[in-house]
Amino acid sequence: MNVTVFVNDLEVKVPTGATVLQAAEEAGVHIPTLCHHPDQAVKAACRVCMVDVEGSRVFQAACAYPVWEGMKIRTNTPAVIEARRTVVEMILSHHPQDCLQCERNLQCELQEVAHTLGVSEQPFPTERRQLPVDSSSNAVVRDPDKCINCKRCVEACSDVQAVGILSTTHRGYDTVVSTAFNDPLAEIACVLCGQCIQACPTGALREKDETGTVWRALADPKKHVVVQTAPAVRVALGEDLGLPVGTRVTQRLTTALRQLGFDGVFDTDFTADLTILEEGSELLQRIQNGGKLPMITSCSPGWIKYIEHYYPDYLEHLSTCKSPQQMFGALAKTYYAEKQGLDPQDVYVVSVMPCTAKKFEAQRPEMGREGIPDVDAVLTTRELARMVKQAGLDFANLPEQEFDAPLGISTGAAVIFGATGGVMEAALRTVYELVTEEELSALDFHAVRGLEGVREAAVSLPLPAAAAQNGGPTEIEVKVAVANSLGAAKEIMERVKAGEADYHFVEVMSCPGGCIGGGGQPRPSTAEKRRLRAAAIYDEDAAMQVRKSHENPAVKALYEEYLGEPLGHRSHELLHTQYTKRSRYTATPQR
Repeated sequence: MNVTVFVNDLEVKVPTGATVLQAAEEAGVHIPTLCHHPDQAVKAACRVCMVDVEGSRVFQAACAYPVWEGMKIRTNTPAVIEARRTVVEMILSHHPQDCLQCERNLQCELQEVAHTLGVSEQPFPTERRQLPVDSSSNAVVRDPDKCINCKRCVEACSDVQAVGILSTTHRGYDTVVSTAFNDPLAEIACVLCGQCIQACPTGALREKDETGTVWRALADPKKHVVVQTAPAVRVALGEDLGLPVGTRVTQRLTTALRQLGFDGVFDTDFTADLTILEEGSELLQRIQNGGKLPMITSCSPGWIKYIEHYYPDYLEHLSTCKSPQQMFGALAKTYYAEKQGLDPQDVYVVSVMPCTAKKFEAQRPEMGREGIPDVDAVLTTRELARMVKQAGLDFANLPEQEFDAPLGISTGAAVIFGATGGVMEAALRTVYELVTEEELSALDFHAVRGLEGVREAAVSLPLPAAAAQNGGPTEIEVKVAVANSLGAAKEIMERVKAGEADYHFVEVMSCPGGCIGGGGQPRPSTAEKRRLRAAAIYDEDAAMQVRKSHENPAVKALYEEYLGEPLGHRSHELLHTQYTKRSRYTATPQR
């Protein structure tokens, strides 16, 4: 049922229960906000979105105030504009004025609102809180002086990710978002997924910047610097470089990386295909030999840290495979180094990832050999965009080039790793054909696609002939599930814990929408942007000549020349690992 309201005398019809903010949007009227986020609950904390409702004795917060039949709303009277301006001036009175040095400069919601409202002077006394910056972790930096108490990060951490390490402390003017006892992020059970960064409207939360480290490596003549790019980067990088959301920039991305000075430009999709061969073989081995089920994917480092902290007794359910990022690093410093006649210590591996937790993963002690890390530096999509701008590249008009061989050859199955359900779908394409030795008539498993909650599916696979000869079943129904965000992962893990889950294989991606909604992607991340990025991912898959991981010719050559076979001795040595039980309250590993 709809109601009729009038926004600045413009008649609009909106559903009963809609807010004034939604009515204004329907009327094409923009009302500035700071605490409001389209994917989150109403907070009405910042009070920037005030409007004048006829009959009301005070201005109302548009984001929270419900409409009624015949309501008359004024959004742009001098008094309303002045009230909004005053609120923003009060916020700025204890906000650092270091915009030119801030990572969010020109992309800060507070800065944008202040500019929109014409805030040009500071009538209130300025008082800095002088709160210390927490740069203890190797992935996320927290600057509480820049916090405006919008609480968007709190909701992202608690409700979406089910981690809950952020909350408001103190009262009144001293209120600030913090960790328990203000403990550093590196010392608590933070999973470093970066969803708090995605939610933050200012520079209060950001990734730890490694652009300077990478620039120095590129300038070092002794280093052979190679780069790998994750599948989700190619459908998001353009957003920070002036292109529409969801633009596929794969071939311009490779050109940009070469112009930045990288000696080898490769694709993480290569080792995504490799992951499917190793992980698919591991799944079949567990099913056939009574191994620990459900087997859960290990590609997402935020998820790995989450299960280490919150479900440490279930680590045996994880696939032993390293993530594609780490597999690539291991091969770059062994297989690739040998082929190029390079000393592994001279090979410097840079990753471009949609993820902040990848920075943590790259520095895990188990991710390397003989003191040499698999991956040396990790850039987020946003950091690469900054480097492109610093280099003065006209990204939109760059010529298109392909990735370098052999570590740049990939398939459509690898591309879809960037969206939730992609790892599962890629695995099903390969496992089905490896077991049945028949070609799939349709490659798209729509049942595992989607950007919300938990998705389930079942696929029938024939068992080896020996099983039937012994009177056993001739086929097995493989039950799978996909968790979209850590909140959804918690839901699945509680089922496993209660003995209610009969899945064989579970995919977990830490972030909403998977890597396309990662903590290192262009801000802000919204459901609509994730939908457009996911559509671009599947478009790229559909356009690929080879769409199944086991048909990647470069991966076949890798096994023939170097690895031998999936789950073989050398594969285990380079491509597999184990994980660590951690405390639920601290980052300290359990002994």
